[in-house]
Amino acid sequence: MLSRLNSYNSHLQELADLAIAAGATRAAVISTDEISTENRLAKLCRDPKCQNYGLSQSCPPHVSGPDGFKKYLKDKNHAIVVCIDLSTDILFSEQRTEVMRLLHEIVSYVEKSAIEMGFADSNGFAGSSCKKIFCGEYQNCNALSDTGQCRHPETARPSMSGYGINVSKLMTAAGWPSNMDSVTAKPGEKSMSWVAGLIVIG
Repeated sequence: MLSRLNSYNSHLQELADLAIAAGATRAAVISTDEISTENRLAKLCRDPKCQNYGLSQSCPPHVSGPDGFKKYLKDKNHAIVVCIDLSTDILFSEQRTEVMRLLHEIVSYVEKSAIEMGFADSNGFAGSSCKKIFCGEYQNCNALSDTGQCRHPETARPSMSGYGINVSKLMTAAGWPSNMDSVTAKPGEKSMSWVAGLIVIG
């Protein structure tokens, strides 16, 4: 039993290490008990209405929301939180899309690696809308069309916002600064912020 537990913990740490190797600034293993889902956060996608609302299969109203996510978590014990640090200049510029694409790629890579390790019900979630990140040049999400085929199934992952996941609490659970403003710059340095993703191991 102890050997199996050690092997399990080793796999979890390996997945966190893979996230960093793939480009994450930080990655940490947390308990799923530390994942907070809140209806009020999910409702912010609709009111005030997000510009990406309804545009992809991975955003509301096409996802199961907080209730569905809680059901999914019931038999899950651990998750990997990943984070990419970036300057606020980039966060609020067109370069943000490139960083968010990297975030989705890291999350999907760790998810795939977890599945290959035998955690077949693992799933990744990331920030921002996959429609804006991967298919901004297209008018419609292909998965919502008659074909039902996502253009980027290997990398595009559902937005955490639609499930009401409290990202600040994820950061706290991982032992990192939870407030963007807490990552302050010294005089002459650029202000820093972060974007985050989550891989539930199952």
